[in-house]
This record gives sequence, C-alpha cells and structure tokens, in this order.
Amino acid sequence: MNGATHFRAMQPTRVIAVTSGKGGVGKTTVSINLAVALASLGREVVLLDADLGLANVDVLLGLSPARTLTDVIAGRCTLEDVLVTGPAGLRVVPAASGIQHMAELSEHERAGLISAFNQLERAADFMVVDTAAGIAANTLDFCDASHEVLVVVTDDPASLTDAYATIKVLNQRSRRNRFRVLVNMAQDDQVARRVYRRLLEVTDRYLDVALDLAGVIPLDGHVRSAVRRRQALVDAYPASRAGQAFKNLAATTDKWPIPRWASGRMEFFVERMTRMESLGRVVNV
Repeated sequence: MNGATHFRAMQPTRVIAVTSGKGGVGKTTVSINLAVALASLGREVVLLDADLGLANVDVLLGLSPARTLTDVIAGRCTLEDVLVTGPAGLRVVPAASGIQHMAELSEHERAGLISAFNQLERAADFMVVDTAAGIAANTLDFCDASHEVLVVVTDDPASLTDAYATIKVLNQRSRRNRFRVLVNMAQDDQVARRVYRRLLEVTDRYLDVALDLAGVIPLDGHVRSAVRRRQALVDAYPASRAGQAFKNLAATTDKWPIPRWASGRMEFFVERMTRMESLGRVVNV
C-alpha cells in the first residue's frame, strides 16, 4: 500500500444524504453532479441510489448494471458485486425501479444494508446518498446514517413547506440540529437568498436547528439537455452556469469538516470510524 492510499484508508468516509421534502426539485440531478464533480477533483466517491423503489441514477448516467441492491437484499450477491463505474471513476451503487418491497424495507433490512457498507474493500473519501423525497422510513434512516444532510429546495411554496417538515421530523427523531440547504433551479442569487431566508425564518421560529446555505444552482436549460444525453451536466456542459455552480458546490463540500467520531446512531461506515477512534486513542496514549 503506498503512502497516499494508506492515508486515504485512514480517513473516514464523509457521507452526505441529499434529500428533499417534495419530489421534482432536482434532487437526483444534484446528487449525480455533486458526486461526479467531487470525483473530478480526484476524490474517491461512491454514489448510492437510495430512492430504492423508483431508482434512476443508472439511467441518468447511461449505465447498465447487471445487478442492483435488490440482489443484495435478497442475498444473491454482496454489495461489492453491484458496484458499477461511472464518469471520473465514480462508483455507483444502483437500485431497482418499480419494486414495491424495496421502497418498504423493514427496519432489519435497512440496518443490514447500512451495515454492508463497512465491507467495501476500497475506501472512499465521500459517499453521496440520493434519498427518496419525503419522510418515509427508508429516507429517514438513510439521512440519520449520514454525517451531513443536504436539503434541496426550490422557489416553490410546497417545496419550502415540505423541506421544513423533513427538517422537523429529522430533528425530533434523531436530534440532528444542523442541516445544509441547497437552492436549486434559482432564477438568480437574489431569489435564492429569499428562498433560504424564508426557510431559515420558520426553522428559527419553531425549531432548535442551524441551517447553512451550501450553495445555489441556477435555472439552466442545459440540465434537461444533459438528462436527454444521459450524462452528468458537469461532463456534458461543464462551462454552463449550472455546471460551474456544481463545480463550486463540490469545491465547497470538499472543505466541510471531516467527522472524527461515531454519532452513536446507526451509521454508514461506523465500524471504520470506530477502528479509527480506537487507533487514535492508542496513538495519543
């Protein structure tokens, strides 16, 4: 193992759940382009399609996986077996679409799936988790198991209302008190700031949480064109306004704090984190 690989293996994987209260706000587009942009920075990135019942990350990236998370849940293969390579070396964990059981996993199945990530052979710097919209059990557990929750909102009253509901449930359920907000499909920065302030005002009034504005993605027709091409926007149209915004988002995300200890909740890569804590205690003795 060379020095760089050893150093990477010793670093915790930063897990970011990308979620939204309402569908149609571009959550999967955000997940894909954030993941590809991080991979383009030279980071080892895993993209988990956690919209288990209506998965489409593989479709949007033009991938054709032989196996999916359905096979993992059924015990037909390991998590390592379903990984497929996407742009910039991104590793994608595909799910299946149109299978009702996947959208309604039991608590035991969700815990087993989250635990399975401890067995991945190759370490990652980041894992981006594209959750389903709303507050179903799958979504809440995947958010709880992540270090960061990025809430995608748009300039739409329903989007703001549902984003607040998602933040409220996660805060009350697991005592998570910090969230990051991404304003997507914004007409301009002024509109984006107004959307963020509206959400901030209501959370400040009724919840004990902190909201950080992670970034703004402008409304850009190139996004739809990239979808038709089954490519990430940052690959298909890197110079577009939205493409540049995703690159800026990745650069900002890369500077987010690295988690140093396990939260005590069911958590992705928790065994790796626990081993690092133990090693840290030994080194500091």
